[in-house]
Amino acid sequence: MNKAELVESVQKALGKETTKRAAEESVKAVLESIAKGVKKDKKVQLIGFGTFEVKKRSARMGRNPKTGEAMKIKASKTVGFKASSTLKGSL
Repeated sequence: MNKAELVESVQKALGKETTKRAAEESVKAVLESIAKGVKKDKKVQLIGFGTFEVKKRSARMGRNPKTGEAMKIKASKTVGFKASSTLKGSL
């Protein structure tokens, strides 16, 4: 499912009187709120769905895929997602 399909799904779930624009703004607001929450608190937990959390990657050695030459990869941060047991059970 991509973002356009998610917007359509939200529009259908909210009912016929909801416009596509309103559904799109709702999806955008939720995604922005999750991003702000992860940035500020380092963790966003949605009961029954899962948890978005900042994870740290340490510096490491890697290889340049073009040349095969060894190179140092800097430490970085990324966002991880851990699905709740409710979501896992519904799959």
